[in-house]
Amino acid sequence: MKSLILASQSELMLVKTSEGYRLPSESEAEVSDGSETFQFGAYLAASLDAGIPVADVRLERRGLRESWGMMPEEHYRAASKGIELLNWSSSERYCGKDGVSLVRASDISKRCPECGREYFPRLNPAVVVLVKKGDEALLVHASTLRRNVMALVAGFVETGETLEECVAREVKEETSLEIEDIRYYGSQSWPFPHQLMIGFTARYKGGEIRFSDGELTAGAFFSRDSVPVIPTMPSLTRVMIDAWLRREI
Repeated sequence: MKSLILASQSELMLVKTSEGYRLPSESEAEVSDGSETFQFGAYLAASLDAGIPVADVRLERRGLRESWGMMPEEHYRAASKGIELLNWSSSERYCGKDGVSLVRASDISKRCPECGREYFPRLNPAVVVLVKKGDEALLVHASTLRRNVMALVAGFVETGETLEECVAREVKEETSLEIEDIRYYGSQSWPFPHQLMIGFTARYKGGEIRFSDGELTAGAFFSRDSVPVIPTMPSLTRVMIDAWLRREI
């Protein structure tokens, strides 16, 4: 029996349990006929509006981000993938060459019936970097964050550059600082809506902090005993800051 991922944008229908939440099963909700679905493993993803409760169970609408830590990890990871597939399907509807409506070609692709071009879900790679200066780490505030939250320098990879080049460019553009010793840390699927976050560490090489491109409004090097408000889990930024606080990186 499959678990259902009934989602819209970044919201889910979940079953409330004594321990938190979980995805509903096929015995607890029915997907309406004609709904577009995506199947992978033990999961079936469909539009939130396509799910109809069929059992004596209360389904609650919850945001994916806020549901982290409230549901089994395997359910959370599956829900993230299901949401990305559904969001992609709703936005990738026509062929960019012919303007013809796309049709499903496989479990995760669509095809143009006119020219035959096949379309797959897109990922936008973005880097996030923890810059160290001695025992301090660079934390910055972006205009897109809540007023008092400080995070790591981040940015999208541009055409024609390596990940390491992107790291150095983003730090330079956003803070005017030079860095060195760029090292890969880890990656994270980030379905808001379809990003792949790639984490790096680096060492300060030189320069004074200046916000040259307007994306940042504040920033400084902080010691471990003076860390300000930082992003919440499960963001890779938070994972990396926590690792730095534990002196693991």
